[in-house]
Amino acid sequence: MTEQNNRESSAAVRIALLVLIAACAAIVIYSILHVSSTGAAQGADAAQETGTEQEPETAQGAEEEQSEPLTAYWTEDSAAAQDLREYVAMVTDPSDQANYIPEEDRIAVFDMDGTLTCETYYTYYDTMMFIEYCLHDHPDRVSDELKEVAAAIKPGYLADETLARNFAKAYAGMTMEEFYDYAVEFGKKKTSSFENMRYIDNFYLPMAELVRYLHDNGFTIYVISGTERTTTRAIVANSPISDCVTPNHVIGTDFEVKQPGHEDESSNLNFKYENGDELVLTGGFVQKNLNANKSIYIQREIGQRPVLAFGNSGSDTSMMNYTIDSRNPYPARAYMVVADDPFREWGKQDWDTKSEEYRKKGYVPISMRTDFAQIYEEGITKSSEQYREEDWQVTPSEETVPAEEEEDKAA
Repeated sequence: MTEQNNRESSAAVRIALLVLIAACAAIVIYSILHVSSTGAAQGADAAQETGTEQEPETAQGAEEEQSEPLTAYWTEDSAAAQDLREYVAMVTDPSDQANYIPEEDRIAVFDMDGTLTCETYYTYYDTMMFIEYCLHDHPDRVSDELKEVAAAIKPGYLADETLARNFAKAYAGMTMEEFYDYAVEFGKKKTSSFENMRYIDNFYLPMAELVRYLHDNGFTIYVISGTERTTTRAIVANSPISDCVTPNHVIGTDFEVKQPGHEDESSNLNFKYENGDELVLTGGFVQKNLNANKSIYIQREIGQRPVLAFGNSGSDTSMMNYTIDSRNPYPARAYMVVADDPFREWGKQDWDTKSEEYRKKGYVPISMRTDFAQIYEEGITKSSEQYREEDWQVTPSEETVPAEEEEDKAA
C-alpha cells in the first residue's frame, strides 16, 4: 500500500505542476495581447487627436499620389502635352462609347529622325554612319566613287534616293548580322556637333516619355522611318523605348538582301534557304520609305489606319494624312515636332510659320523650345560648331598608296 500511495502522490504532483505551467502561460499570453491592443488603441487615439490616419507600412507606397503623365521632360504649360493627356484619357475610357478605342486598335506611328531622335549632328544617323564607314572605318572596302560621295556630303546636301542607293552599295557583301552590329558600334562613337554625346544617345527624352506613356495605356507603337530598316532596328533596340517597340514594329527603307552565290539572280524564286545559309546585302536598293511610301508601307505591313501619328517634316505628311483621314473609324490625331530651339539644339525653324502651316493641315504642332523641358540626358550640350570639315576628310587606305611609295618605305 505504501508503494501505491507514493505513486499516486507523485502523479498528483506532476498534474499540479502542469496545471501551474498552463496557468502561467495563459497569464503571459493575456499580458502580450493586452499590451498590443492597448498600444493600437493609443495609436488610434493619437491619430484621432492629430487628424492623421496610420496605414499599414505595405500600403503606404500604393497610396502615394501618382504624378501627372508627361511632366518629367515636358514643360508644365505644354499645350501639346495637355492635348495628348486629354486624348488618351478620352479614347481609353470605356464609358465614353463615342470615342473609346479598343486596345487592339490603338496604333501609334512615329517617324524617327527629327521626331524621336536627333538629326542635327550634323545630319541623320544613317548618313553620318555612311560617311564614317567610307572615310574612316572601312575605306578599303568601298570604291573611290563612294568615298567621293561621302566626302561631298556637307550641310545643305540633297538627301534623295540617289544618295540612299549609294548607302546600299557601300555595305554590299555584309551579312545582316554584321550590318546590324556595325550600326550599333557606330552609335558608340561621339559626335562633334554636341558635347558628351554619342550618336546612340540621340533620343529626345520628352518623346521617349511619350512613347512609354502610350505603351502603358495599351497603344501598339510602330517606328516608320526613312532610315534603312536594320539600322532603325539597331537604334531602337539600344534606346530608352527598346521595351516598347519590337523589331517587327519597325518599318524603314529597304536594301536588297539575298543569299551568297545568288546575288545576281533576277528572282528569289530561283533559290531556297538551307540550314546554315547567310543573308547578305547585295548592294541593291529596294525602296526609300518617305512620302507616299510611308502610308503604303503602313497599309501593307500593319493593315489598318493608325489613330496617332508623329512626324517632323513634309516627308511625313502622307503618314499624318493617312492617319487623320475622315474615313478613320476612330478619333485620330497627328502631331508635328518643330525644330525651333537654337539654344539646346541646332533648330532653325520659325515657330510661328511652321505652327500655322501645321495647324492648317490639321496637325498639332510641338515646339522643341517651349514644350520640351529637357531634350537630352544631363551633360549633353551643343558644341561651338555643328560642322567641321576637317572631321570628314578621306582616310587613305594602304591599298591606295602607290607602289613606288611602298618601295621607298621598304628601303
